Amino acid sequence: MTKVLLIDNHPIVLQGFQRLIETDPPPVILSASTFLEAFMLYRREHPDILIVDLSMAGRSLSGLTFIARMRKVDRRVPLLVFSMHADPLIVRRALARGANGYVHKDAKPEEIRAAFEAVREGRRFIASDLAFDLALSTETPSAQGTRQDFTNRERQVLGLLAGGKSYGEIADDLGLSYKTIANVSSILKSKLDAETLPDLIYKAVQRSKEITS
Repeated sequence: MTKVLLIDNHPIVLQGFQRLIETDPPPVILSASTFLEAFMLYRREHPDILIVDLSMAGRSLSGLTFIARMRKVDRRVPLLVFSMHADPLIVRRALARGANGYVHKDAKPEEIRAAFEAVREGRRFIASDLAFDLALSTETPSAQGTRQDFTNRERQVLGLLAGGKSYGEIADDLGLSYKTIANVSSILKSKLDAETLPDLIYKAVQRSKEITS
């Protein structure tokens, strides 16, 4: 049975996330409203996955600092950031400090569930709407295209690739042929100097290590 530690000081958010990740059998849900409480619960209960909000008003320890300290204690426990922050700088810093995934609180329920399942299973996850901005924000001027250099179709395909969808699934979602999606992806790879979107996201995460707090 999966044991989940939810770290957020908004009861409504805690209740909503709990409903989203209900499985059969249902997970054991632990909740902490402060980072200190989270550390104590982690040491006592050894949860299988941590869900972390980055901002809790009135708390001296930030979510980014919590992630960094947690990684000094446990480098392997899956950790998903569930946050209102959509700034690529914050996303990069969270990933650089050891988060396995990042999803926005306004994401669709199915994307939040997908993020939870991916991170719980040991895979990385970056929400599609965040991955596009994350990728572009770390490109060098000589290599990157500006946002205006991308067509709406290219942005759609890049976002869906970032969400983990295959060419076939993207073709079905957009009502296009597999060949069209493959062609659009080839153009994106050329524009962004990356062979695959996972490679691009990996570069973004590596580049973020150069950013200091």
